[in-house]
Amino acid sequence: MDLAPILAVAGVPLVCWSAHGTWLHRRLAHARRDPLTGLLTRDGSTARAERLIRSHAEHVTVLLVDLDDFKAVNDNHGHAAGDAVLAATADRLTRWCGSHGLAARLGGDEFAAVVLDSAHRLDDLRAALREPVPFAGALLPVGASVGASHPAALLLTEALSAADRDMYARKPNGRSARRR
Repeated sequence: MDLAPILAVAGVPLVCWSAHGTWLHRRLAHARRDPLTGLLTRDGSTARAERLIRSHAEHVTVLLVDLDDFKAVNDNHGHAAGDAVLAATADRLTRWCGSHGLAARLGGDEFAAVVLDSAHRLDDLRAALREPVPFAGALLPVGASVGASHPAALLLTEALSAADRDMYARKPNGRSARRR
């Protein structure tokens, strides 16, 4: 019995299923990345951040970053300028994290990072995030509030809440109002 025709007929669905699986995998990977910054999204970063906290709880720092007066950048310079600031912030945060952590864009002008052994480098991050962003021949002023926590518990949500409290305590001009 010649199996070639049977294998040829059976091979077509296998190739299609394989192509469809590859397509789905790529779509899922893209859904977990912010298209503007290339950073992981909240959903894309959660499992990895939780693994990092569980495996290195005593050496991990969880950060929350919020751009100060970001609305003014969009209002005064346009949304393309705001996009440039978001992209620059993501790049600076990613470079600061290096291979010892991960950075994510949680949404809007809010970012998070989970990094190993970062306490001595937090001032470097704060300085980098305050550097003006070049855009259309001008330098856009940028400010960022950074909150940090060193999770005693192994829960990402608790660590992010503690970093959020720390961040709002550090907001410039005494702005400690909580978001609703």
